Amino acid sequence: MGSLGALVKHPDDFYPLLKLKMASRHAEKQIPSEPHWAFCFSMLHKVSRSFALVIQQLDPKLRNAVCVFYLVLRALDTVEDDTSVATDVKVPILEDFYRHIYNRDWHFMCGTKNYKILMDQFHLVSTAFLELERGYQVAIEDITKRMGSGMAKFICKEVETVDDYDEYCHYVAGLVGLGLSKLFHACGSEYLAPDSLSNSMGLFLQKTNIIRDYLEDINEIPKSRMFWPREIWSKYANKLEDMKYWENSVKAMQCLNDMITNALIHVDDCLKYLSALRDPSIFRFCAIPQVMAIGTLAMCYNNIEVFRGVVKMRRGLTAKVIDRTNTMADVYGAFYDFSCMLKAKVDHNDPNAQKTLSRLDSILKTCRHSGVLNERKSYIIPSQSNYTPLLAFILFIILAIVLANRSSNRPNN
Repeated sequence: MGSLGALVKHPDDFYPLLKLKMASRHAEKQIPSEPHWAFCFSMLHKVSRSFALVIQQLDPKLRNAVCVFYLVLRALDTVEDDTSVATDVKVPILEDFYRHIYNRDWHFMCGTKNYKILMDQFHLVSTAFLELERGYQVAIEDITKRMGSGMAKFICKEVETVDDYDEYCHYVAGLVGLGLSKLFHACGSEYLAPDSLSNSMGLFLQKTNIIRDYLEDINEIPKSRMFWPREIWSKYANKLEDMKYWENSVKAMQCLNDMITNALIHVDDCLKYLSALRDPSIFRFCAIPQVMAIGTLAMCYNNIEVFRGVVKMRRGLTAKVIDRTNTMADVYGAFYDFSCMLKAKVDHNDPNAQKTLSRLDSILKTCRHSGVLNERKSYIIPSQSNYTPLLAFILFIILAIVLANRSSNRPNN
């Protein structure tokens, strides 16, 4: 539930964290009893706990379809990510993956930890897929086929230009947006969103992940993975891996800021997509990851730690986003707050400062023109008034009780 230090610094995180913990335990108790469905939802919790929570709030039929869709694409992504698999083996698997989802006996050994388990027992996912309504199956098959083909293309192709970057992100994430829109439409809950908006929903999330995961990707063994487009990074370094060295810190942050400025292009489309949704559970499912993405970009902007380790939102802030993202007013408010946070970090000496500020001003204008900013609680930008010594004292007491209970339950040596 987060470190004690973080709770003392942000005591108002405690209640959202507690609610998130309780919701997670409740969701785990709702896992179906059938072996294949039990595997799917258990695996969902292991590979994406936050995502699992919002999926399980969907209508049952849609929930099952989205769960299977997510695991199928996660498995496809595991094949693509495993750099130990030879190209001549990997490419045919990626291209034929849409056929394998109909095979109850197919599996493939690759990946690590929970992803290895997913691949080893993929036949259970196929079994669940074959129980879905035909409309859902067709949508999942179509996206899996197109995504696998696109991934195979970029196994043998470098991301050179910004157009390449957008094309790669379309294959691995934009298509997810298109697929989800088809599933929402198939269940009768939503109008079919324009492909351009669905695509932007995926691109914004994917570009955020690519930016955040620089160090993990560049240090991948046995072979690094590089998704930052040469057209951008070559303005700042001779080699993309040079960004992680201290002597290149200034240029590295300029490149990072350039990448983040590029990602902000998609925000307007994302807000349009979200504002058109009608079903509250589908809205939360779509909105929470988008709010997390703009929050992550705000944390990463001008932050050299992207090249030293992992930069992400603290657990308590994540819990707040999950708890408080319920309406479009909440979304506009979160995008407004995080954009203000990001804008405050812009160095006017940065070569892309004016472009960054222009895109942020456009986002802020859209949020203000919504007319609903006063209808939500601003929880992103911290306020010192939220901190009280009494609340901190209560947290210490709760922690002491928890530790005492753990100690009493341990067997004596």
